[in-house]
Amino acid sequence: MATVVPFKQWPWHHWAKLYPNETAIISGVSPITWQQLSCHINHLANNFAKQGVDTQSTVLLRGKNNLNLVFTLLAVFQCGAKVLPLNPQLPKSLLDDLLPHLNIDFYADLSESTLDLDATLLDLNGVEFDNAPRQHKNETEAVQWEPSRMATLILTSGSSGLPKAAVHTFDAHLCSAEGILSLMPFEKGDSWLLSLPLFHVSGQGILWRWLLRGAMLVVREMHPFVDALQGCTHASLVPTQLWRFLQSRAQQDNQQPKPITLRSVLLGGAMIPIELTQEAEHWGIQCWCGYGMTEMASTVCAKRADGKAGVGLPLKGKNVRLVDDELQIMSDSVALGYWFDGKLKPLSLTADGWYSTRDKGDFIAEEWCVLGRLDNLFFSAGEGIQPEDIEKILNAHPSVSQSFVVPIDDTEFGQRPVAVVDADIEIINQLPQWYHSRLAGFQRPVACLQLPECLKNGGIKISRKQVQEWVKGQLLK
Repeated sequence: MATVVPFKQWPWHHWAKLYPNETAIISGVSPITWQQLSCHINHLANNFAKQGVDTQSTVLLRGKNNLNLVFTLLAVFQCGAKVLPLNPQLPKSLLDDLLPHLNIDFYADLSESTLDLDATLLDLNGVEFDNAPRQHKNETEAVQWEPSRMATLILTSGSSGLPKAAVHTFDAHLCSAEGILSLMPFEKGDSWLLSLPLFHVSGQGILWRWLLRGAMLVVREMHPFVDALQGCTHASLVPTQLWRFLQSRAQQDNQQPKPITLRSVLLGGAMIPIELTQEAEHWGIQCWCGYGMTEMASTVCAKRADGKAGVGLPLKGKNVRLVDDELQIMSDSVALGYWFDGKLKPLSLTADGWYSTRDKGDFIAEEWCVLGRLDNLFFSAGEGIQPEDIEKILNAHPSVSQSFVVPIDDTEFGQRPVAVVDADIEIINQLPQWYHSRLAGFQRPVACLQLPECLKNGGIKISRKQVQEWVKGQLLK
């Protein structure tokens, strides 16, 4: 089912051969050509190979997005090793439980990025990995490009327990990129801001779309955010970020604003307000939204944002079906399995090869709709409560960034809903009056709490299980 990828060699070498002097990466405001990138990755890969990194290795790269991380990631790929990009904010207790099962051979902390390009290249030439004792190679052996080789271990959100490390091949990442780009225009000469972390599958999506098209990847500090977007044609954003960008443009009316280069935005993370997409279209920015998951190497369904709740139709190479209210997926970008104790553990597939998502869904008005997690459903006085139904209402409040509804045990009703809301405390105190007429009696939260900073761990998703445990601790005080 996999589509044929266009590369006979490592993608960065492919583009260096075709367009050696064209820009591959914009670091801050400094351009790096494909030839410069190709040569530098060769040098790094040779150094890593001499340290013992090979096709049997698993390499952990810890850090937020920066140029060092991108370089090192590509160089480790070129050694034929599997890469686990790690969120630097994950708690030690979780890592102590998880990492012993992932057979890490090498580790590099790439939290810092040098701003000066020459200094960055010089510093990276000396990167050494911490590793367990092993025999180092005397000679560097060139590792050939094989799209079917295991490439990444990407941790799932762990919303219902310990994260799993989904294993994807290069082919899967490129098929995922081809799927979204069959709908969303992105061509050579365009530039996509690396706005999402590489330790998340959506960040990997940006990387592989860049490599598939031979376009430009923009790597820079995300603060101030408006400056980060300057000169970019594409970005992956959450609605709040796009609102912030558009508001900054409106505030520049009396000044001499810089021209808007942003043309396409892939939105995620929340319901997309129609007012937002209309305002963006006014500025010439097309908005897209969709549905995806780690196991599918990012986006499965997508559409032009239209204010409707659906997620569109399956992309090229993807299929969706509904079985007993559950969305099931068949895709050319499906993970090989989960890496655990040196082996691949298979995904939960049906007898005929479909992936069971545990997402509740339906096909409404000619598009797929995601209605929540089947695992999240709970009952209160005999009434079924889907937390996402309540969250959708709470998130519609203009001052609420995000919300989580979790159950607490109740002697009389069995369980009752509690809302944890990302908003100012004044807004939270006003919410019960606001949602009273918008929610059925059994849906109304018995308490509204402010989302604490300790639960915002720097990932894309906040663990629903951690929210529930935190709520129990608060209500028992």
